[in-house]
Amino acid sequence: MSKPVLPPVRLVVMAKAPLPGYAKTRLIPALGESGAAVLAERLLRNTLAEAVKAGLGTVELHVAPDSQHSFWQSFELPPEIKLYSQSEGSLGHRLWEAATSSRIEGQGLFLLGTDCPALNAERLRVAAVALANTDSVMYPAKDGGYTLLGLKRLAPRLFEDICWSTEVVAQQTLDRLQECDMDCQQLEVLADIDDPEDLQFLPKTLSDTLVVSG
Repeated sequence: MSKPVLPPVRLVVMAKAPLPGYAKTRLIPALGESGAAVLAERLLRNTLAEAVKAGLGTVELHVAPDSQHSFWQSFELPPEIKLYSQSEGSLGHRLWEAATSSRIEGQGLFLLGTDCPALNAERLRVAAVALANTDSVMYPAKDGGYTLLGLKRLAPRLFEDICWSTEVVAQQTLDRLQECDMDCQQLEVLADIDDPEDLQFLPKTLSDTLVVSG
């Protein structure tokens, strides 16, 4: 059976360079600086592969510290993916700048990070189907954040006064969506890999050879 034709969606992936001591720092107690960086790169590559595999539209990688950093200059990207620098400022400001950087009117938008290996191509397509019938979609995270936010239209208020990296991010974002008179379809709750206790949700394909300290 052929896949349904979906309206095009622009996938914006936010990522830090997977460098020791810079990325996945909350996993350092379990994996060490080098191990945390190795996992960060595996999660990055997995996210990009699934985003391309979903076949929904343009995939953009918005990076820190910036696209001219030596890591990103030597990082081999699939040809379908465009590389951008993240702006300075709070996460809310960086998300807003990334969301509006190359916006096409009428095109759906997905904002996602690289922390959720469960956010595979199939779930991305499920979100695209949902977004075709509502104003916004969200895959909430087990920790109270979200692993994906899908939007049909943009408003700066969606990213303002959010207590980022806390357990209230998803609820505050839902409140902002309501303020902006936007419906939201919430999809299944997924696990981000942020803290040592989250490593239980890591697929074996990504955890292989990682050494976890007790």
